[in-house]
Amino acid sequence: MKDESFQQLQCIVEAALIVAGKPLDIEQISELFDEGARPAKSVLREVLAEIRQQCEGRGFELTEVASGYRFQVRQAYAPWVSRLWEEKPQRYSRALLETLALIAYRQPITRGEIEDIRGVAVSTNIIKTLAERSWIRVVGQKDVPGRPSLYATTRQFLDYFNLKSLDQLPPLSEIRDLDIIGRELDSMRLAEAEAAVNDELEESLNTEATDENLLAQTTPTDRSLH
Repeated sequence: MKDESFQQLQCIVEAALIVAGKPLDIEQISELFDEGARPAKSVLREVLAEIRQQCEGRGFELTEVASGYRFQVRQAYAPWVSRLWEEKPQRYSRALLETLALIAYRQPITRGEIEDIRGVAVSTNIIKTLAERSWIRVVGQKDVPGRPSLYATTRQFLDYFNLKSLDQLPPLSEIRDLDIIGRELDSMRLAEAEAAVNDELEESLNTEATDENLLAQTTPTDRSLH
């Protein structure tokens, strides 16, 4: 049985995760405490492991994503939780998802390179939408005439799709019919939530997904996070 100080520390961490409204990493959790009273990071990791274990069998879980740790509703309960919102979830076009997939798997990549692979022009609205969602960002310019912008995904992209790093993206060789994956993503109405599940949840992706022809042209290269 954990001692009283450990249990109090656990309660503090739980409370912070509930009200933060965003993932918290170990450093941010550590800064909740006065400098002279900060627990060791190894202790904080032990606390987080204990919290995760205690969430077993409950409607929510503690998950680690790229930006840190957060409470979220388990996928199995997303269909019921989603009924709390009258507004229908936003749907994304195939063109937008193809563009996002190419950026994720081929980053850094230019708009022209995306157009070469897809065989059609990339709408400015697509790039704008992805940037406004904070899923992509400009990471530089390619050293060719015109110096076009190079695009890469962001930590927010990883957080949204429940990933710790780009290494967790499914290998293209393992991806099946992406329309099936799209339906699976429709069920992932995951979000940040309070332990009582009474705070606002993020919308998950409700999509149609990229077809196999697109994937046949895509080869993962540099998956390092920019």
